[in-house]
Amino acid sequence: MSTVHRSARTRAVGAVAAVGALALVVGCGGSDDSATGGGKKDGKVTITMGMFGVMGFKETGLLEQYEKENPNVDIKAEVAGDEQTYYTALQTRLAAGKGLKDIQGIEIGRAKEIVDTQSGKFADFSDVAGADHFLPWKQSQITTKDGKVLGLGTDIGPMAVCYRKDYFEQAGLPTDREEVAKLWAGDWKKYVEVGRTFRKDFKGDKVAYMDAASGLFNAMVYGYPEQYYNAKGDLIYDTNPAVKEAWSLAADAAEADLTAKLRQFQPGWDPGLANGTFATAVCPAWMLGHIGEKAGPANKGKWDVAKAPKGANWGGSFLGVVEQSPVKEEAKKLVAWLTAPEQQAHIFEKQGSVPSSQKALETPEVQNVTSEYFNNAPIGKIFGAAAQEIPDKQVLGRKDGTIKDTFSQGLTLIEQQGAKRDKAWKTTAERIEKAVG
Repeated sequence: MSTVHRSARTRAVGAVAAVGALALVVGCGGSDDSATGGGKKDGKVTITMGMFGVMGFKETGLLEQYEKENPNVDIKAEVAGDEQTYYTALQTRLAAGKGLKDIQGIEIGRAKEIVDTQSGKFADFSDVAGADHFLPWKQSQITTKDGKVLGLGTDIGPMAVCYRKDYFEQAGLPTDREEVAKLWAGDWKKYVEVGRTFRKDFKGDKVAYMDAASGLFNAMVYGYPEQYYNAKGDLIYDTNPAVKEAWSLAADAAEADLTAKLRQFQPGWDPGLANGTFATAVCPAWMLGHIGEKAGPANKGKWDVAKAPKGANWGGSFLGVVEQSPVKEEAKKLVAWLTAPEQQAHIFEKQGSVPSSQKALETPEVQNVTSEYFNNAPIGKIFGAAAQEIPDKQVLGRKDGTIKDTFSQGLTLIEQQGAKRDKAWKTTAERIEKAVG
């Protein structure tokens, strides 16, 4: 079996929004805002890429491999360490019509805004041969109403629950991942009930059951076809039963003192991993690398991965090509290659980013991947099965990332400030209306 050694993507659109702007971290090539992409010269094709976080193409050697297989192609990749910084710069460059790379990464929380407001700036992939291998809902997220496909899918974020085996043992709970999954099978309410048992029976210094109420909230909300908007583009967060159910159960967990009162990817969360201050975290596949890195070698083998109560998707991205690119066709060819099943399987094997390619998910290269850090958990099988449980329809909205982050802040009011849930909801709703108005 293969073992994931590289860190999975460590990003979440809303979670990083409150972090101070980070400087763009350059991979290869410069960050000259006046640049307009690559070009052709003396039989050589230069293709520029703008990406964020750890998308895996550069880190797993795929860009270098493509250059070797295509000696006339030179790829220059610029990588922003944080998606919020990246997207702010992308919006500015789209508006100005300059500084754009030939290929631009698009995070799932930005896809709807790009589709609705920037479709003319991106090339159409509907004519690309062999691009019919994606999960049924993936490509629809980046397709306009008139059928223009603005990019091809990279990874997705199927959910599981990461848990500390040693802490479960100290609470008298099962530690085997299949037995643990049975504790909460089919219902997130069972996950919270296990937390009540954990809190009551845990032997030792105080350890919270889960890291954050917002992690539970996200997992529940993203298990439904519609979250904050309906298919018409109307805001429905305040009437959607899925959102209200998720808010209610997350508030229950916060009020029952089951959380470590943290927010994922915010100050305090990484030290919480390192110091072992919580026993579980709802984890999309790309989060495993971050947990392993921040929890450190001392906690290797103490963490494991169990099937989540219900399927859901949190995260994922696309690669698009700018319409004005002087090497548009060559860039589209590169994108098609990078997102092909073989390359998606390679990235998962090396880094842990779950493929959006249905064909890739079914390959042994994906199915047989295990995680040495997480007690040799068969993450290929766990997350591959979880990907099949994601609803076939995934409705996106223009400000999904902003709304998600605002709900996380609202639940923090309950966790950290002791606010009543109704007041916290009202404050959250007011902030959302101001942010999206």
